[in-house]
Amino acid sequence: QVQVVQSGGGLVQAGGSLTLSCTASGFTFDDYSMGWFRQAPGKEREAVSCINFSGSTTYYADSVKGRFTISRDNAKNTLHLQMNNLTLEDTAMYYCATGRFRYGSAEYLCGSHERANYWGQGTQVTVSS
Repeated sequence: QVQVVQSGGGLVQAGGSLTLSCTASGFTFDDYSMGWFRQAPGKEREAVSCINFSGSTTYYADSVKGRFTISRDNAKNTLHLQMNNLTLEDTAMYYCATGRFRYGSAEYLCGSHERANYWGQGTQVTVSS
């Protein structure tokens, strides 16, 4: 049984930092790309950042480039998203997700939330002014 459990998130002032984490089980973690998606009220779910199965390639949405860093620890089946210099526009529910295909690319997974397979429970990130 696949499980994807998220932690982190919360309330932070603009310009601050937060780290999101995700621990997955029930599948061969290091065979699959992983990603972070977010959804703000009234908006569609969008890709934030993805990483390939080995961690050698990453993808970032333009809106977060230079501020967010995705990483994974395949020995611990964990995924992280370090978020720096947060802005009001980063306020959203954030979701960790697994890729659907073995050895898929980061760019492919981030191409659409419909390409993800399993999802974490979501964690709220709220940035205040």
